[in-house]
Amino acid sequence: MAKDETTRVDGAAPVAVDETDRLIASDKVEGTDVFGRDGQRIGSVYNFMVDKATGRVAYAVVCFGGFLGLGERFFPLPWAALTYDQARGGYVVDVDRDTLDRAPSFGPGEDPWRDPEHRRNVFGFYGFNYGL
Repeated sequence: MAKDETTRVDGAAPVAVDETDRLIASDKVEGTDVFGRDGQRIGSVYNFMVDKATGRVAYAVVCFGGFLGLGERFFPLPWAALTYDQARGGYVVDVDRDTLDRAPSFGPGEDPWRDPEHRRNVFGFYGFNYGL
């Protein structure tokens, strides 16, 4: 949808569904490129996770590696670690590829989130405190 398109939900007044100057629809974030500090594309946003209690975005899941869906890994990055770069049309994270290769990650079908320490480990790896 174009920036100024609207939709009606259950007969209610039209609402913007795509993007404003400060807000963006979740489906537009998914697939957005992610670049390292060196300007090289390192992957794309697979999705992002929202804390149910606070409503804040906790982290983005960045997907990279693999070919045709095989061997890909998912890397949760604290949302605060990403900065949107309008010129690139994507997010920039201040880490290099070697750091990401050592970062907490998971593969398709894996569920590391059952370990209560996993979130703290993810945030700690990037130098953030987990305190949503």
